[in-house]
Amino acid sequence: MLRYLVLPSANQHLEIMADPRLKSLRIKTGVLKRTYKETISYQNEATTIQEKIKKMQEDGEDVYYIKKQDGLLQETQSVVVDCQKRLNAAFADVSKLVQEETELEEAEEYIAAKAALEDSKQLVSV
Repeated sequence: MLRYLVLPSANQHLEIMADPRLKSLRIKTGVLKRTYKETISYQNEATTIQEKIKKMQEDGEDVYYIKKQDGLLQETQSVVVDCQKRLNAAFADVSKLVQEETELEEAEEYIAAKAALEDSKQLVSV
């Protein structure tokens, strides 16, 4: 069985994560960023549906279609609540890691985690 070792060229970046704390920080930061984006997206969707319902009511649309949109709004709002819970949990996880691992503050992952915390701070309900 042959195994090949591929060496990076000058323009490729070889990433070696010797410290498991960095890997954990990178993963949890990714979760925080993704959950933040999901929460924003679903909040925007809920706002759009609310505007659509209001326009349908003003235009005198059939009650059946308005109720369908209202059901969609209720479903979207329940997803927003779930996203908010996950965002709060992810924020707490990353905050804890950032506070505990101050000796890693020079690492890219630590800097990215601090930036993600700052970005998502506005949506977190403590």
